[in-house]
Amino acid sequence: MASGSFDALIAKIGDNPLLLAQLARTIAAKGDTAKAHELARRSLALAPDNAQVRFVATEILSRGVPHWHFTIVRDEARNEAYDAALRRVVRPGMRVLEIGTGTGLLAMMAARAGATEVFTCEMNPAVAESARAVIARNGFADRVKVIGKHSADVDAEKDMGGRADVLVSEIVSNDLLSEAALPAHEQAHRRLLKPGAKIIPAIGRVRIALAYDAEGDKKRMSSRCGFDLSDFNVLASPRYHIGRGEKRLTLCSDTADLFSFDFQSGGPWPESKSSAVVHADGRPATAIAQWIALDMDGAGHYENTPESGASSCWAIVIYPFVKTLTLPAGTPVTVRGSHDRNHLTIWPEF
Repeated sequence: MASGSFDALIAKIGDNPLLLAQLARTIAAKGDTAKAHELARRSLALAPDNAQVRFVATEILSRGVPHWHFTIVRDEARNEAYDAALRRVVRPGMRVLEIGTGTGLLAMMAARAGATEVFTCEMNPAVAESARAVIARNGFADRVKVIGKHSADVDAEKDMGGRADVLVSEIVSNDLLSEAALPAHEQAHRRLLKPGAKIIPAIGRVRIALAYDAEGDKKRMSSRCGFDLSDFNVLASPRYHIGRGEKRLTLCSDTADLFSFDFQSGGPWPESKSSAVVHADGRPATAIAQWIALDMDGAGHYENTPESGASSCWAIVIYPFVKTLTLPAGTPVTVRGSHDRNHLTIWPEF
């Protein structure tokens, strides 16, 4: 159906919320996401309490929105670390840039901390629109501007009216790098920040240790029903995730930093390799556990250490061994890693 036909149908439907929502579903299937979102939001505005309309509309709006938007804001330790850092760094008159708006939480924290202007960029149109609503509902629309662009496409003069004094972001992933944290920081330093701008977090570190996963054998095949299935293990993922604080995971060595990135410096950070040595504690180990640590501003710190009973919006990444490793206490084990700026690879050297 041509766009003109859709426009005629929209005019005919008028303000019937269910028909608008159903048409939005058809338009989304045709690939016109922007128009589908417009109609979905219109249908919700017309019938906010209609359960059927809400189901169809939110089904459309939620497509392509990562689930972690709903988990990161529940990480109180993360929230407190960012809020405290912003309160220490931001001063009246400062202009703050945030990369990755999400709910708008960090941007509002920056405004509450005293920033005169906050600019926050979000490339997902649905997320950007909802963030604008959240920011307006909380009374910060006059100081927080959502820029509906990827940070690489933001123009400091046209979109922000000048460069920023502070950059805050939470674009780090379970392995620190997979959300393009390095390129984003490099570009922001070159084009969007004033010389000497403060960066939150200032440093990001990749940490590792030997570990024992009590359920690690579920990730590999051996014998079943009298048949050897081990050749199928070539199809098993070389890494998997465990939620922080799960009792199934035990660290079996000291910890070490495999990589450290000084975001405050602005880079550049080329592809590189690194190694670290940890020391076995004598217990069996089935894998290398990897997590992240953020030094917020020289004073604050956040780390999703694999502690029993703890919680975090970031998971622990597990790199399993082919077989269980048992070494005498104190035995050094070299762990090597490499990154291509966006992806991390870790392996042991035996």
